[in-house]
Amino acid sequence: MENLLRVGVISSTHGVKGEVKVYPTTDDVNRFKSLKKVILDTGREHMELEIQNVKFFKNMAILKFKGYDSIDDIEKYKGKDLLVTRDQAVKLGPDENFIADLIGLTVVTEDGEEFGTLTDVIKTGANDVYEVKTKSGKEVLLPAIKECVLSVDLETGIVKVHIMDGLLD
Repeated sequence: MENLLRVGVISSTHGVKGEVKVYPTTDDVNRFKSLKKVILDTGREHMELEIQNVKFFKNMAILKFKGYDSIDDIEKYKGKDLLVTRDQAVKLGPDENFIADLIGLTVVTEDGEEFGTLTDVIKTGANDVYEVKTKSGKEVLLPAIKECVLSVDLETGIVKVHIMDGLLD
């Protein structure tokens, strides 16, 4: 399992004083209020940044990092991921998993037959949808509901599913 989890992506600068707009990749944008530090993935290295101020605008968080006081200091990080360590992550409820832990798991049918690999989790308004690449290379979307996803076992790396009528048509 990954020790670092993505909480947002720097989408653009905000003003000229070093603030950035962050697109949240976490369920709750207010999550940024409780964060003191994040890790910036520059692509070559990980840099720890201290959050000095947090504001919100529409669905975005606007962050100001300590020591980054002009647009020139921060502009080069547009498009880069902001990460937290697993111990800083929100506590999960029962039957909840981090998306990073689900991707790559083997998907099997309730009969134990290998169906494919979970390649993505799509967030929708009602429920999440698991994107599965079947053994034949076809992409199938499975709703992440109790009637379809029977169990998720991170230890064994297996998601057991019931293929509901009409899902493969």
